[in-house]
Amino acid sequence: MTTVPRCPIERLNPAEIINQVFLISQPQLRTTSRGDYYIAAYLSDATGRLNARMWQATEEIYQSLPEEGFVMVKGRTEMYQNSLQMVVEAIRPIERDEVDLSEFLPTTKNDIPAMWNRLLEILGTIKNPHLIRLIKAFLGDQHLMQLYRDAPAAIALHHAYIGGLLEHTLTLLELGQRIIPLYPEINGDLVLTGLFLHDIGKTNELDFDISFKYSDQGRLMGHLVKGAIMIEEKVKQLNDEKTERFPRTLADCLIHIIVSHHGIREFGCPILPATPEAYMVHFLDNLDSKMALTLTEIKNDSNMSSWTNYIKSLDTPLFKQHNSF
Repeated sequence: MTTVPRCPIERLNPAEIINQVFLISQPQLRTTSRGDYYIAAYLSDATGRLNARMWQATEEIYQSLPEEGFVMVKGRTEMYQNSLQMVVEAIRPIERDEVDLSEFLPTTKNDIPAMWNRLLEILGTIKNPHLIRLIKAFLGDQHLMQLYRDAPAAIALHHAYIGGLLEHTLTLLELGQRIIPLYPEINGDLVLTGLFLHDIGKTNELDFDISFKYSDQGRLMGHLVKGAIMIEEKVKQLNDEKTERFPRTLADCLIHIIVSHHGIREFGCPILPATPEAYMVHFLDNLDSKMALTLTEIKNDSNMSSWTNYIKSLDTPLFKQHNSF
């Protein structure tokens, strides 16, 4: 099979002849009512996902397929029960380094280096010397910071794309810079540091090398606990340098922000916010995640009425003509 320029799934129509790369997931070997083998799987790229069927398949073909990975597919599209699906005629696995991952993983539309530079600029306004040392310890961890720049903020719901964690965090820092002056009693340096590190555990919780999914450690621990552990490890590293010790209460207040920032126990908080700074981080995080979620749901909704379909995570549909006055 020869390689041709990819046509994104969102632009595919029925009755098209296809010969291109897809990300395959959940392949299953099944039998028809006549006892013949066929393979059922999902084929996806950054723009969508298709059901796929390969009729008259063999165990050998099925065993050659990855549980999740890239495949070259030759086939045709057709409509089935009002949905587009792929009928596969030939399929073979290919190596990850043969594909452009940007075609298969959704990516922020913003410039990642520009966002990173702006984040550093805001962090540069922090004056507390202990928090400055801690931030520098994180920034100096080059592997971790590369993950920080690339990671999605979630598997779904909000900022679920490459660069999403950085985009989400930068928005929170911008919001923090605007709101902190309204509350002079707040420890603004602690808030900004908490915003920078509130989702640091997601660099470990999420795997995003081929697709977005939870890592084993992420499923066992979650990013709140992991983030707290990462901060504790950096504080220990600073204290081991035999310079001025990092204040224990300051470390505890920062870690408290991390483990409480979801705000309620139903969302996985081991403890509820108990400082003004923790409440500020929680509400800013909730604001940006809800804005991203609602705007994305409205943009992507295919319902022809003035309302979206019911959205489980919000427990309501959304009114789509909110800005048409």
